[in-house]
Amino acid sequence: MNPESSLPSRSSVRRGETGKKRKSSPARKPSKKKPKRKRSGFFRTVARLLMVMIVLAGLCEIWMFFTPSGNRVLYLMADTLITTQHRHWAKYLIGQAELDRRVAAYQRQFEEMGEEKDTHTITLPPETGDADAAEQEEEKPKPLIEIEQISGKGYRGYVLTVNDPTKIRLGVPGKRGKGEKVSSMVARTGAVAGVNGGGFADPNWKGNGFKPIGVVISQGKLYYNGIGSKKSTQIVGIDKQGKMIAGKYTLNELKELGIQEAVTFQPRMIVNGKGQIKSQKEGWGIAPRSAMGQREDGAILFVIIDGRQPGYSTGASLYDVQQVMLEHGAVIAANLDGGSSTVLVTEGGEIVNKPSSEYGERYLPTAFLVFEHPEQADIPNIWEGLRPEDIDPGKK
Repeated sequence: MNPESSLPSRSSVRRGETGKKRKSSPARKPSKKKPKRKRSGFFRTVARLLMVMIVLAGLCEIWMFFTPSGNRVLYLMADTLITTQHRHWAKYLIGQAELDRRVAAYQRQFEEMGEEKDTHTITLPPETGDADAAEQEEEKPKPLIEIEQISGKGYRGYVLTVNDPTKIRLGVPGKRGKGEKVSSMVARTGAVAGVNGGGFADPNWKGNGFKPIGVVISQGKLYYNGIGSKKSTQIVGIDKQGKMIAGKYTLNELKELGIQEAVTFQPRMIVNGKGQIKSQKEGWGIAPRSAMGQREDGAILFVIIDGRQPGYSTGASLYDVQQVMLEHGAVIAANLDGGSSTVLVTEGGEIVNKPSSEYGERYLPTAFLVFEHPEQADIPNIWEGLRPEDIDPGKK
């Protein structure tokens, strides 16, 4: 017997005993799995990017630390950090020892820049009544203030020209215990313009703006003395005739000079018509800046430069500010408290520039204010009877 004859035929298997077709079970759908190739390709791309970044970082480090041009950029970055509230970050670029050495070197340089005797003279325009009728018809009187927009590599700002230096007074806060915004000082006193003045104790960059550094002199009177009677300090101010005074002086020397308005700050950048900062390398980083200068005709120049705002204005070095002053005819110029304190205000308290402080306009102890009638300005001494050691600069 053929063994194959006992096996069911294909048709019987398909139809079964009744001869009916069996329903075939539906085919299983293959599960969707992410191709391994795509996943491994993604990781390879990420790995390549990381490798490129590591290589670029290594090349950048080699460039910054081992080439002259890279070194310049490295120290520019460090100097920029030194002028901010994050000074300690500079140690990650140049080390703590180099940071300390650099700060000390700048301090010595600034002191030396204030030593040379200033011999500049000014020729104020004659009073209206002193000129004859013909001259008065030919020459139109200059406005008290003029504002000019300026810009340079990476910065934008303003030059405020005060054509009569005798119309400037040093403003101080209206109440004890806390500084005052310059916009508030201008509006409160009726000034036509105002610029931030001298430095102040500022613990953790959150100070109340009430404790000045050094001295404050307003209307010929010593309002605040933080240096004693014998020590000298770097001051920026104006004497009774409208001549700008800047440099290192004792209180007795300032009295002999007939100082009228003054704050402590440094460095003096221009003396006897000569710039003291020789190059960008000595410019002390990039930051918002404020400075005061004077032309031979007596006009006072305030340079206000915004900073720390990428896309608008990164800031300027002291060398940049010095060059702006020289281009505008300054024969003497000195730095004022800049950074987040930098502000230019016009009549009514309108802020002209863009201050960089994340907390808004800062509370300050002093500001140079311009008045049409300065003899009418009411600026009382809010520090009278207070000792510097009794003032808490961090108290809110």
